[in-house]
Amino acid sequence: METAALIVVLVIALALFFDFTNGFHDTANAMATPIATGALKPKVAVLLAASLNLVGAFLSTEVSKTISHGIIREEQITPLDFLPIIFAGLIGAITWNMLTWLLGLPSSSSHALFGGLIGATLVGASLQAIDFGMVLSKVVLPALIAPFTAGVIAFLVTRLAYAVTRRYDSKPDGRDGFRWGQIFTSSLVALAHGTNDAQKTMGVITLALIMAGWQDSDHSDPQTWVIFACAFTIALGTYMGGWRIIRTLGKGLTDVKPAQGFSAETSTAATILASSALGFALSTTQVASGSVIGSGLGRRGSKVRWRTVGRIAVGWVLTLPASAAVGAAAALLVVWFGNWGIAVDAVLAVAIIVGLFWRSRRNQVDSSNAMSEVADSGLAVKVPRKAPPTRRQRAILREEARLKAEAKAKEKAERKAKAKADAKQAADDRRAADKQRADAQKAQKAQKAQKAQKAQKAAKKEDR
Repeated sequence: METAALIVVLVIALALFFDFTNGFHDTANAMATPIATGALKPKVAVLLAASLNLVGAFLSTEVSKTISHGIIREEQITPLDFLPIIFAGLIGAITWNMLTWLLGLPSSSSHALFGGLIGATLVGASLQAIDFGMVLSKVVLPALIAPFTAGVIAFLVTRLAYAVTRRYDSKPDGRDGFRWGQIFTSSLVALAHGTNDAQKTMGVITLALIMAGWQDSDHSDPQTWVIFACAFTIALGTYMGGWRIIRTLGKGLTDVKPAQGFSAETSTAATILASSALGFALSTTQVASGSVIGSGLGRRGSKVRWRTVGRIAVGWVLTLPASAAVGAAAALLVVWFGNWGIAVDAVLAVAIIVGLFWRSRRNQVDSSNAMSEVADSGLAVKVPRKAPPTRRQRAILREEARLKAEAKAKEKAERKAKAKADAKQAADDRRAADKQRADAQKAQKAQKAQKAQKAQKAAKKEDR
């Protein structure tokens, strides 16, 4: 019994540390876009996310029931065998979380936890101990559907946001106002993250308490102290470690416009809150990535970089089997060496955590060595700097071109008419000048003839 109690204490400690890593690994996704658009300063964003994560953890317990009474059939495993399995599964999840955090590889804390538990159960118990129907319906299918759904919602909201604010009179469109809206929507995402991710740790601790006989299996709701412990731990992780991740995300999402950020966060929050109410254990990172890609596609003229999308998808696919492999290895030590295997696992877990954390202190974190999939998702859509014109704008441009052509033709006709009038006036002037010159010559001839006649009369008069 003393051994079981010690294992329960170790499980609770590891579960809370996993909750801590979940905080700085995932919750920063909520504040990536408001930092990228300048809506919030990084430290303010982390503090806000931590506070709302704390509140969100108290709003629902449906997801925790999926963990404590869902993917593993605990009735087929004895408590003394199951507690080491939970312990090994947490080691797998934490190892994968810490490693991907250090390397900046795409990962999901949720799937790392599921993978670790499944891998440890396969080795420590049997294949029949896993409820694959529940895994498929509550984990796998939501993981496939949720990012796509969030992307579609973000696409539609982005289209609507740009359509409502679009102007054709060259006046300001007011889209910078979406920065204020982002403060609200990013807060909703942080709140939603608390309602989903914090409960996964509650479920693990509740499962350990049930297997140790410290809680009635008919009451799957987490105890009050478990809710408080998990809520404060994930909030602390968000505040302490979120600064590192959120700074990276802020650099990676520099192309996100306020309207897109608002749309992406709205979609992410709606998807996670709905899933939490239904008991679906989602990956916040995957939902946020789908929303960012969808909001990018919502801008005119955008194109998908399928290679980047493929890299993100590979990161999602690798998380579950990789964490399962680590959990299975940890469970194998327990199977081989019994209680000594648990001690070896504990020592290895501490060594891995300390080693990875110490390694992270050696190098400065920047976008080149700690890029998250949410940041990558901002690069998965190619958006031109100057968006192509809309159908209405093209109609306006055609009308302007027609009016310009008509004005040009009218101007040309006026120039031609004026030239013709000037030519006629010049001809009239020439005829008038010619007539005047002819009249002058005629008058001059008449004057000469008159003088000659007078001279002739004077000559005849002298002859007489």
